[in-house]
Amino acid sequence: MMIKFAGALFLLGALFGPLQAIAKDTTTDTAGQYVDDATITTKVKAAFAEDKLVKGRDISVRTDHGVVDLTGAVNSKAESDRATNLATKVKAVSAVHNNLTVTTR
Repeated sequence: MMIKFAGALFLLGALFGPLQAIAKDTTTDTAGQYVDDATITTKVKAAFAEDKLVKGRDISVRTDHGVVDLTGAVNSKAESDRATNLATKVKAVSAVHNNLTVTTR
């Protein structure tokens, strides 16, 4: 009788144990966080498009929890600095990581 009970408990644990691990996934963003990050990205790209010095089409913008990552190629250090400055001024941006490379043409 005790063996059947222990076997049933083991079987239940094997069946339902993985469900607990799946249900407790804290690495994904909420829908609101995703929308906030998308809004920040859009505002940064709009600021680049409106600026005469920064060529927004050459700069990739990615936002995660308010932290903006800039990647791509720019023509000068001044353009790189300006991109960082513009991104920093956007509301809800907590930090900017400038990974832009300066290329000479």
